[in-house]
Amino acid sequence: MEKKNIEWSKLGFGYMPTDYRWVSEWKDGKWDEGGLTKDCNVTISESAGVLQYAQTCFEGLKVYTQKDGSIVAFRPDLNAQRLQDSADRLLMPEVPTELFLHALDELVKANAAWVPPYGSGATLYIRPFLFGSGPVIGVAPAPFYQFRMFATPVGPYFKGGVKPIKLLLSQYDRAAPHGTGHIKAGLNYAMSLYPGDYAHKNGFAENVYLDAATRTHVEETGGANFIFVTKDGKIVTPKSSTILPSITRRSLLVVAKDMLGMEVEERPVALEEVPEFVEIGLCGTAAVISPVGSITCPDKVIEVPSGMEEMGPVLTKLRGTLTGIQEGEIKGPEGWIRKIM
Repeated sequence: MEKKNIEWSKLGFGYMPTDYRWVSEWKDGKWDEGGLTKDCNVTISESAGVLQYAQTCFEGLKVYTQKDGSIVAFRPDLNAQRLQDSADRLLMPEVPTELFLHALDELVKANAAWVPPYGSGATLYIRPFLFGSGPVIGVAPAPFYQFRMFATPVGPYFKGGVKPIKLLLSQYDRAAPHGTGHIKAGLNYAMSLYPGDYAHKNGFAENVYLDAATRTHVEETGGANFIFVTKDGKIVTPKSSTILPSITRRSLLVVAKDMLGMEVEERPVALEEVPEFVEIGLCGTAAVISPVGSITCPDKVIEVPSGMEEMGPVLTKLRGTLTGIQEGEIKGPEGWIRKIM
């Protein structure tokens, strides 16, 4: 199979339309069988639930070319489960795991020429999303829905790849207690656009959000979970009901504990203890792990001991092990890799 003529190593994290996308519709209490289409446009009612009341959620996962040439996805069953959790919270019909995985397989096979080659540093990013397509004017769930999935080849999420980034402590809140911070709802990300724009204009890669109730504990950034390393090599991640349950973070904790023999801990992390950590990273599907070099607060700048030049040794080992599993260089836990081609 001939690949597309793309400079894979120069790709950034942006949208590039591929040949096919998957579409399925929910009407009369059930999903249709769905199928592939070449049309990248969406036609819906002007009064669609997604437009009137932001009734939408999404996922993000990656497809890799492994060392032996296989094309695989990493733990897509967890993406299917998280989409179901999001749909349940937003009163939308759940997409069955079987339908989700079938759509993924068909989409990737149809766009195989767009899957970046092994060793290029690029991947095929998959964006499944679900939204209220039927008309609604009173505040209520939409009567009809669409489940769609598209693919686009991408490079690193942050410019500079795995170079340490600078974060800004946001004066805004990301998610309210008992709200929607634990699901991947589009409305959560809309709320982060304004503070995110402010951070970018002032030279920061991302915001740090604190818990909205007390503003004393670190939660996450606009698009990634935190992972901290203590002086004695323990892995610590924040625990909160308003943090999105990152599949990458959950996988990294298994890698750390079961494969690398590290001690791991999930617990609330107070802002005042952040200067005590020797390494700090952001983790997520798009970034895998991005090292943090500094966090600017209103009254001080927290300089991470690992510095602004390179990722620290513990996070480097974690990242290398996880990407090794994804790329077929290291054998990971059973069921983590779904072979598509």
